[in-house]
Amino acid sequence: MFWQEDEDKTLPYQIPDEIIDISFNINCKQLPLDHAWELRQQLQQTLPWLKGNKQIGIHQLFVAESNNGWMRPEDGENQVLYPSRRTRLYLRIPREFIEKTKALSGKTLTIAGHPLKLGKPKQKKLVNTSIIFSRHVVSDKNESEDEFLQRYASEFKQMTGANIKKMMSGKAHIIKTPNGDLHTRHLMIADLDSDSSIKIQQVGLGGNRQLGCGIFLPHKGIKSLVADE
Repeated sequence: MFWQEDEDKTLPYQIPDEIIDISFNINCKQLPLDHAWELRQQLQQTLPWLKGNKQIGIHQLFVAESNNGWMRPEDGENQVLYPSRRTRLYLRIPREFIEKTKALSGKTLTIAGHPLKLGKPKQKKLVNTSIIFSRHVVSDKNESEDEFLQRYASEFKQMTGANIKKMMSGKAHIIKTPNGDLHTRHLMIADLDSDSSIKIQQVGLGGNRQLGCGIFLPHKGIKSLVADE
C-alpha cells in the first residue's frame, strides 16, 4: 500500500534565513507607473555589485488599489503612482549581502526625473504560507493562459521536486525596456507545503528578478502558517 499524508502543519517549522527581504522607507512624491527598468538602473549605479547578480530580486514599488477613494491606474506610459508614507522599497537578497545593501540608506535615486530618497533599512524573513502570488511573472505574448500555467508548473516541479496542486494566472502587464516590451502575468499558487513555499519565495519563477518579476509574496488575506517575524 502507498499512503502519502499531507504535511502536519501543527508542527513547528523553522523558516530559513538564507534569503531575506530588506526594505527601506521612502520619501517620494510620485513615480511612473512603469518604473521597473529605471529603478533597476538607478540601484545598479548606486550598488554596482547588483549588476548581473541573478540572486537579487528588486520588488517594484506598489501602491494599494484604493487610497482614500483613489484607484490604482492600469498600465500606461504616462500614468503615475503616489507613494504614501507607508510605501517601502524591498529587495530580496541572500543574507551575505545585508551589510552591502544597507549602504542604500540615505541615498537619493532619480526615477524618470522624480527624486526618491531612501531611509532606514529593516530586515524581514520570508513567510511560511500555503498561498503565494507574484504580480509579474514573465510570459510569452503569444502563449495561451494554459501554456503559461503548464510551463510554470514544469519549472515549479524542477525547482521543488513537487507537483503543483492549484495555480491560477491573472492580469497581463507590459514592462517597457530599451530592449523591447517584457510581457508578464499575475500568478498565484496554492496548497503549498512549507518547503515548496519557501523555496519558490527564495528562487522565484521565470527570469528578470531585478525588474520585479517572479518574486512571490504571501497572498493578501490568507493567514500564514506561522507568525511573521
